[in-house]
Amino acid sequence: MRILSKKILQTDDELLDAFLREGSLAYLGDLYQRHSEMVYYVCLRYFKDTERSRDAVMQIFEELIGKVKKQEIQDFPRWLYVVSKNHCLMALRSAKSKPEIVTNDFVEFAANLHQEENFQEREDQLSQLERCIDRLIEKQQQSIRLFFIEEKCYKEVAEITGYSMNDVKSAIQNGKRNLKICMERAEHE
Repeated sequence: MRILSKKILQTDDELLDAFLREGSLAYLGDLYQRHSEMVYYVCLRYFKDTERSRDAVMQIFEELIGKVKKQEIQDFPRWLYVVSKNHCLMALRSAKSKPEIVTNDFVEFAANLHQEENFQEREDQLSQLERCIDRLIEKQQQSIRLFFIEEKCYKEVAEITGYSMNDVKSAIQNGKRNLKICMERAEHE
């Protein structure tokens, strides 16, 4: 644990604030180490390879250095989980090896893909999700893409789009609901 002005920093928020204020990687390192096991298991869930997962834990830490300064983080473990998941999905996607569709933070839908399903089925699911996003009204589409895909916070989405904070929150909530409906309909077609 780091000491700041003779005070032991114990909470995630204290360590995060100290890093943002002073820029010392030691604070971010301590904070990340608390949650590195969770990051490892998220990576292992996607990669199903211990070495690749260990490498990803280090890569994600390197990504954090810039991302932490650019985003408003309310709940560090939850935010880190999303960053870790997105890192894995992007790595798998760029390697042309699609993961199971895990969009429970983004869209919950009844499709449960199993490991034995083939690549084409997973590709079809991702394509359907993209088609469903394209069908959303503009405000929902912009907000969903910025918030979930580009990992912008509500405030940044509002600044980029010019929408009010309430409009952004509403567009994301309604967009998620509409995506879930669209994906469920596609599943039954």
